[in-house]
Amino acid sequence: MPQILIRAHKNPFTVADADTTYRQNLIGNNTGNLVFSQAVYRLLSTPEAHLETSGLVGSQRRAINSRFDHVVIPLANAFRVSYIERLDALSTLIEQLTVPVSVLGVGSQAALDGSYRFDRVKPATTRFVRAVLDRSPSIGVRGEQTRDYLKSLGFGDEHVRVIGCPSMFMYGPDLHVEKKVESLTAESLIALNVSPYVTEMGPISLYAAEHFPRLVYMGQNIQTLELMLYGSYEESRTKAAMVASGVPVTLEHPLIRSDRVRFFLDPKTWFEHLAHYDFSFGTRIHGNIAALLAGTPALLLAHDARTLELAEYHEIPHRTITSIEDDADAISLYAECDWNALNKAHPDRWDTFESFLNEHRLPHVYEEGQNASAFDDRLAATQFPPPVRTLMGFSPEELYQMRRTVTDLGRELNIASNDISSAANSRSRPRKLHHRAWNRIDRTVRSLSLMA
Repeated sequence: MPQILIRAHKNPFTVADADTTYRQNLIGNNTGNLVFSQAVYRLLSTPEAHLETSGLVGSQRRAINSRFDHVVIPLANAFRVSYIERLDALSTLIEQLTVPVSVLGVGSQAALDGSYRFDRVKPATTRFVRAVLDRSPSIGVRGEQTRDYLKSLGFGDEHVRVIGCPSMFMYGPDLHVEKKVESLTAESLIALNVSPYVTEMGPISLYAAEHFPRLVYMGQNIQTLELMLYGSYEESRTKAAMVASGVPVTLEHPLIRSDRVRFFLDPKTWFEHLAHYDFSFGTRIHGNIAALLAGTPALLLAHDARTLELAEYHEIPHRTITSIEDDADAISLYAECDWNALNKAHPDRWDTFESFLNEHRLPHVYEEGQNASAFDDRLAATQFPPPVRTLMGFSPEELYQMRRTVTDLGRELNIASNDISSAANSRSRPRKLHHRAWNRIDRTVRSLSLMA
């Protein structure tokens, strides 16, 4: 039985509430990361394979070399300045491994015109790619821009494979997207995704909030989760510009104030929710890929080359953020789109991806005689938490009941604390007092779980 270690921020079957997800950053700053790591996990879930996940950085090389037969590393835009330290840490680990290493879907970061500070990333990128190629026949990149960048560093076509993003192959060769309605109206169910640092999305989100009352903003980044849980969005040097632009980074934004924002902690619940929508659009590449995987038509508003190269490779309908007006209207954007090119291209894209897996001797669930039923059955049986929403989504009666419940729970914990203090000073009945205290604490925890 092959033992495979997959780089992931969270195992697909791990259940974690919103607070745990935030404090442990189980989404790697963006829930889109969970989509491509889950796709890889599902694809490799053959009955013969034993899969485990790890963040890898900080892992012990001896444990990996002794326990695993293969390390699989799905990545996103790792060739960027802000990722250099983590890329170097991955290189350090890989250089110490004696097992095969396969990298799927890594990409470079650049502006729409292709410009970026590649000179600063060059040493880390070169080191990483060399370490990978010392342990595998090739490296899988997102698109042509990344391939050309690696060629400029001296890596030839024989070692660089353009394979797109693994997330698009969650269901192997099976992906077909069609319009659910002939045209949208103001009352259509629309999902909006936003990269808050893309200030061009400010006016677009405000227009959408005003003109589409059933439109819902699908939050993805860790700062938006913080905003929804604790009421604050992390300060940064661009925070003032984001607020001024109108992107949803404050509780006063109309989409948040009107309870039209949801933050999903797991791909399963995210996909199930998106399946009910007529259309998805915005700057988040994996937010729109999640919609496509759920069978919902989606359009990417590309704001940089890393998202554009993926949309071009997979033929996902897209417009550049610089080519649309501030009042970008979902109705007209939808009317312009055609998903036939994506549907037609997908089988060939899958063949390329499958060839990469075969080249790396990675059996998958779409080979003859294999299937993904074990993964799918286990995922279906796993109960994940509902999406996070702000307190604006609760009625006054619900908020009052929550306040009473929290007050009662606080009283229980206070009594338990007194019992523990008494037990510490009691010679006659410390065990009884401890038992009573822990019963109260257990009831409190169960009540909090029900509230969540």
